[in-house]
Amino acid sequence: MAKIIFAVAGLLLVVACTSTKFTTSSVETLPPNSPQYKPAFEGQTRIAAVKTGTVYSSKVITKSLEKPWSMAALPDGRFLITEKEGNLRIVAANGTASNKITGVPAVDAAGQGGLLGLALDPDFSNNRMIYFVFSEPVTGGNHAAVAKARLKDDETAIENVTVIYRVTPTHNGDKHNGGKLAFNKDGHLFVTSGERSDMITRPLAQDNSTSLGKILLITKTGQAVTDPLMLPKPNQRSEIFSSGHRNPLGIAIHPTTGDIWEAEMGPKGGDEINIIRRAVNYGWPVITYGIEYSGATIGEGLTHKEGYEQPIYYWDPSISPGGIAFYTGNNIQEWQHNLFVASLSGKHIIRLVLDGNKVTGEERLLGSENQRFRDVAMGKDGKLYAITDEGRMYCLGRE
Repeated sequence: MAKIIFAVAGLLLVVACTSTKFTTSSVETLPPNSPQYKPAFEGQTRIAAVKTGTVYSSKVITKSLEKPWSMAALPDGRFLITEKEGNLRIVAANGTASNKITGVPAVDAAGQGGLLGLALDPDFSNNRMIYFVFSEPVTGGNHAAVAKARLKDDETAIENVTVIYRVTPTHNGDKHNGGKLAFNKDGHLFVTSGERSDMITRPLAQDNSTSLGKILLITKTGQAVTDPLMLPKPNQRSEIFSSGHRNPLGIAIHPTTGDIWEAEMGPKGGDEINIIRRAVNYGWPVITYGIEYSGATIGEGLTHKEGYEQPIYYWDPSISPGGIAFYTGNNIQEWQHNLFVASLSGKHIIRLVLDGNKVTGEERLLGSENQRFRDVAMGKDGKLYAITDEGRMYCLGRE
């Protein structure tokens, strides 16, 4: 009997040692860009730091990618990856990378443009269809275009490429395309669009006669998914799900609630995490916790105003959020349903511990790697994977 009790006690000790450790101080130690702005509620920014208790490893599985931008796990455990300059690649979990997959349309890769977000059809195992966003060069500039195509059986090319939606108006610029994709449980496609950054286009995030600065919901053929309980307002495009976005570079569906979570790059300070709901206005550029890169105030200098939604969490100073993913594997139990955020200027991966719709802790991983983390994704093996602008792909998990 004593041996059994000892074994149980030992097991409990192991569990306790591998649970997340909370502290009372924030993980952020740098001063804010806009100290004059205060959070709207406790825990909206600079939440307590946490530390993973589980012993795990991180390793670089390849350094051979060229400006990778987005990634999606294939059914067999490999990853399909977009590269900014207009290429598709497949990378195995051991780091073996394919040749460039041909058939991608011409892209405008200047600035922040190029081949961007990627999503697999929910029925990919049967139809081999993929969906992607690219900066489509046209007369007068470019725009983000959503396309679908079939990955050939031999994986050397994509075929039957069809553009199903174009974010308009077209603009002669090279920034803030958004460009992330996510399928909901009904098989419809969320598309994030940026407001193209320039002062002439910035106000269009509040103009629902355009699709700039919005979260869009479309079918697999590019048609608007309408809600009979919410009739479109005059001049409103019925594909608009939410408005008032700056440059949304991350979107993910919560694995249990089905809520739509979004990461949005702010100006100088004010990077946001939002929960996206239909017909809600998220405020840009009317409200923000950031300032212009010059240091000037944006608009009236408001952080809240009636009719505009607050972020559930924000960072100041900026960390430049990229792609996001919920952890849904069993490899590291304490990460279950945590939100992971790729950080570009911050050069780390952020782990957000959640309690319902509240952020309760923040951890920063791989900061010593000095990489601009572009996207994160779950692997079929239950481990977390990440890609960086510098061409690396990382794997995080227990062996």
